[in-house]
Amino acid sequence: MQRTSHQIICIGSVLWDIIGRTPREMRVGSDMPGRITRLPGGVAMNIAMTLARFGLSPVLLTALGRDEAGQELIKAARDLGLGTDHIHISDRPTDAYMAIEDASGLVAALADAHSLEAAGEAIIAPLLNGALGSVTAPYDGPIALDGNLTEALLSQIAQSRAFGAADVRIAPASPGKAERLRAIIAHRGATLYVNLEEAELISGATGLGTARAGALALLGAGARRVVVTHGAAVACDACTEETHEAAPPQVLAKRITGAGDTFMAAHIAAELKGMSRPEALEMAQKTAATYVSGDDNYV
Repeated sequence: MQRTSHQIICIGSVLWDIIGRTPREMRVGSDMPGRITRLPGGVAMNIAMTLARFGLSPVLLTALGRDEAGQELIKAARDLGLGTDHIHISDRPTDAYMAIEDASGLVAALADAHSLEAAGEAIIAPLLNGALGSVTAPYDGPIALDGNLTEALLSQIAQSRAFGAADVRIAPASPGKAERLRAIIAHRGATLYVNLEEAELISGATGLGTARAGALALLGAGARRVVVTHGAAVACDACTEETHEAAPPQVLAKRITGAGDTFMAAHIAAELKGMSRPEALEMAQKTAATYVSGDDNYV
């Protein structure tokens, strides 16, 4: 088993993002002019793409179909320099995500991750069978893990010795799936990346007004380390020993989908490159703000 010092394994959803955007405000039943785009997406894919832009070597562990959509995603990933050799291929259709965004942000979204959920342990097999790691020779590098996996698989990862030496960075797929992460937040190598709404859902606390309050609530719920964002407000990186905060640059938001994934990837990359915790948090805030502004030169 060999890996480079720049390798990071990204486990979770890889799918097609179908995003409709309009500069106008929408309400239920609105029919507006706008733009519709189809881009590679999914939490694991978004994180991997940003990590690659920082010069790292992401390896994807996910499930894709044998269909045209799946083959197109593999080609897109390879073209971006992402490792695809260990992707699980199934006869199920490739997953997809559909969202509507207006002038105020996300209006609504649907994530169809049924094929990923159905694949189960097959997704993480390379970390169990010796291809990337095993119970007797655990992978000891960084892992970016997303909450699109089932609660049962997250529990298995939390308890498996194959993951015991890894630096596991965890992101919920959405507020609707955030509570799944209770199964893994106490992993000794875990860092949890959430927004304030997700912090409330996971911790069970309510009325939290700041990222710092959200971080403290999660630490109280058993998390080892957490990074909590709060939109255009201050973010907080906290563990029992220290707490750091940083405000993002104020920008006009032109896109929302993928912002949290971009923040997480930038933070991971900054720390892997040796930045201090305050420096890494500030770097992540700046990178995410640039992404939200619509500037594609966000690295």
